[in-house]
This record gives sequence, structure tokens and C-alpha cells, in this order.
Amino acid sequence: MELKGTIKHIFDTQTVGSNNFQKREMILVTDERYPQTIKIEFVQEKTALLDNFKEGDDVTVSINIRGREWINPEGKTIYFTSIQGWKIVKSEPEMPGEDFPPPLPTEIDDTPFDDDEDDDLPF
Repeated sequence: MELKGTIKHIFDTQTVGSNNFQKREMILVTDERYPQTIKIEFVQEKTALLDNFKEGDDVTVSINIRGREWINPEGKTIYFTSIQGWKIVKSEPEMPGEDFPPPLPTEIDDTPFDDDEDDDLPF
């Protein structure tokens, strides 16, 4: 799955827990009629992918949606959903009107046919 948009913020890399798990998050504002502000996390070696990007860059991010279940110490089940990025590239600017067919010619040749013209049609 891919998301296209503009980078609003890139956070520093964090080390979580005692097992040196690393994550780095970014905020993306999507390019659509009703823009969404989405937090995307990059984990482990993928955190370095954000090094070459800055706020304001237009990007396409390849993502996976992850979900997990956790039972807290009180025995209550809690569900988490995260959006993990695994690839990010700068977006190519779209040409205006790219999705539309080319315009029709504005000039029409309405000169009548000359009956005296020789043609090689068999009829």
C-alpha cells in the first residue's frame, strides 16, 4: 500500500525497551480531497531511510498496517494498530491536466472537395 503526501515533521530516532528496538516516526499530510495527517513509523534499519528527507518534501511512502493484541497487568486486553513505512521516495511532480485527453484541434479544414481532383479510389 502507498501513501502520497507532504512531510510535516520527522522525529528523532528512539530506542525502546532493553532489547535496543529502534523506531523513528514521521508525520505525513496526504494529497487528496480531504487531506489526512498520518503518523508513520519506521523501525530498526528502516529508520535510516528518513535521513535523506526533510519537512516539506513531497513523497510516496510504501507502508504496511500492523496490529497486535496485548494483555496489560490488570488482565485487560488492549489492541494496537500501527502504520509502518518500509520505503520512501520523493514524488515526481504531476503535470497539470495529465489525467485528461489531449485537447481537440481548434481549426477545422472545411474546404469542399474538388470533383475534378484525380484520385486512385476504385469507386
